[in-house]
Order: sequence, then C-alpha cells, then structure tokens
Amino acid sequence: MKYGNDLSKFRIVRLNSDMFPVSEFEKQSYDRFGLNPVLSSAAGDRILDVASDCDAILIVSEALTDHVIDGLGKCRVISRIGAGTDKINRLAATRNGIVITNVPDFCVEEQADHTMALLLAVARKLPQMQCAMRTGKWNEARTICRPLRRLNTQTLGLIGFGLSAKAVARRAAGFGMRVLATRRNRSLHDPEVDLLNVKLTDFNTVLRESDFISLHVPLNGETRGMIGPKELAMMKPGSALINTSRGALVDEKALAAAIRSEHLAGAGLDTFRDIDVHASEDDRPPEHPLLELRTVALTPHVAAFSVESARDVSVGAVKNVVSILSGHWPPKDRIVNPEVDPRNKLVNSQ
Repeated sequence: MKYGNDLSKFRIVRLNSDMFPVSEFEKQSYDRFGLNPVLSSAAGDRILDVASDCDAILIVSEALTDHVIDGLGKCRVISRIGAGTDKINRLAATRNGIVITNVPDFCVEEQADHTMALLLAVARKLPQMQCAMRTGKWNEARTICRPLRRLNTQTLGLIGFGLSAKAVARRAAGFGMRVLATRRNRSLHDPEVDLLNVKLTDFNTVLRESDFISLHVPLNGETRGMIGPKELAMMKPGSALINTSRGALVDEKALAAAIRSEHLAGAGLDTFRDIDVHASEDDRPPEHPLLELRTVALTPHVAAFSVESARDVSVGAVKNVVSILSGHWPPKDRIVNPEVDPRNKLVNSQ
C-alpha cells in the first residue's frame, strides 16, 4: 500500500503516556510516517480536553465512554495498542462513523507461553512451596508437593479455540496432555482440530472432564461472568482455572470460595475483574480473597509482554492509523466494528 505523503497535518492523540510510555518501536513508527502525536495521560471526560478535535486516538488501557466518543467531532479512528477493545464503546464509535482497530495477533505466542507457565505453576504447586521455602520450612514444602500428578495423565480444556487457544494446544501436546475445546460455532470446519489432536465438544463437557480449564474468549455481553458459581460447581473436583484473557469473564468471589472449599485445587490468573493492576499503587495491597490464597498463581496482566510483541503491537497500531488517515481500510482482521459507515470514505487496499 502507498500511504499519503502528508500525514503531519493530522492531529493524533496518544493516551496512557505515563503508565505506558511510547516504546522505541512506536517512536520509530511515528517517525517513519511523519507523525507527531500529542502524548497525554488524561482519563475519563478529561480526554476531551486534549482529543475533542483530534483525527485519531491511540490507546492502551483507558476506557472510552459513549460521552467521550460523542465528543470526538473529527476523529476517524480509535486504534487500540493491543487486542481487547471491551473498554471502548463500540456502539458510540460506530454511530459516529469512527473505525475501531486493534492488533489481534500481536502476542499469541506470549499468551500461550504464559498460560502454560501458570498451568505448570499450579500443577507443580509452586506458589505454595515458594511461600514455605521463603520462611525456611523445607519439610513443609516437601509435604505440600504431595501428591502431584504427571501432566500426561491430565486433560486441558480450552474455552474458545482461536489463535491463542490453538497455540496453547500445541504446547500442551508437547506435554502429552489430552486437549478438549469448545467454541461458539462448533459446526465450522477447522482442520487444526484434527492436526492438533483436539476433541471439540460442548461447554459443559469441557467443564466436567478437564483437570485444567483455560479461557480464550473476548469479553462481551455473552461472555461476561461466564464462569460463575454454577460453572465452577460443574468443574471436576481438584481441577484448576487458568485465565490470561479478561478478568471479568470470571466471578472472582465465587472462584475464591471454590478454592477455599477445596473443590478446586487452585488457579493461575493474569487478569482480574476487581483488582485494577493499572491503578496507582499505595502502601497496602488491595483486599481481595484471591490474594489470600496460597494455591493461586498471580501475575499483573503481563501475559502479552516480550520485546517481539512490543514491536508487533506498536507497528501494527500505528499502521492502522496511517491506513485510515490515508483513506484506506486496514486489514479486515484488524477492524473491530466492520459495520461502521466511516466518517471519511475509505477504499480497500490493493
């Protein structure tokens, strides 16, 4: 694609500049296309103070409400520097002719690696043993690790079977695990089901038969709270939940209760509903039942992190903006609201 030569005339706002500073890859992408974005850490309605007259917004983690989006009188594109767009009001953007874009495949390998890392930590009881070791209780640590099960005797259940789930299935196969999966449209032919030796089945079967369940679905009206008390009760006794997707998929209090009762053996979590890992830190950790459980492996929403993924997401997000400001649609898999009638006419790229 040949991009327009004069993109410097457009006003671009890059949000979350304090918590997520512009990376060197991102800066190089701006320089390549002659862009000079306004860097801002504005949040909530204050976003309009810097963005009401912008042509494009790049965003990492800040929420864009319908009120804010309605106030973006010129904006053509909201470019998510990442994959999930549940914090961006899609209806408002579409109503205003604003295209929402993302980079859906930037961290597929990293998320799969992190999923398996959490799974292994829970399977080998690393969080409990680490706590005992740090207090000098070697005998307790040895006692904690009994009994353990060989991973090749265990079943992994995947909720969702997109790119990240398939990458996890490939890794699980290397450990000799049986893999079940479910997705919204199970009738759709997918050759990778057979190639990866995955059994595609219904949601309830995955819950009942899996020793580990890993979530790989976006957050939307259908999936919010999809793992609640009923679903947790259906899970196999002694099983564990792994979540590197979105925290609000899970009822966290119900999960904590299921672990305390020992119905579940534990969990590995990188995303949270009620713990805001992007909020300012204070002297005390937040009060939350999951933080009190030694059988839970916790990480602060870092499953996507690597040098390579930082490059891919930065370059991809900037290219999405450049495509639209140049009058072209980005690749179809990067358009979040394809139903939009864009504020400025766009043509398909050749």
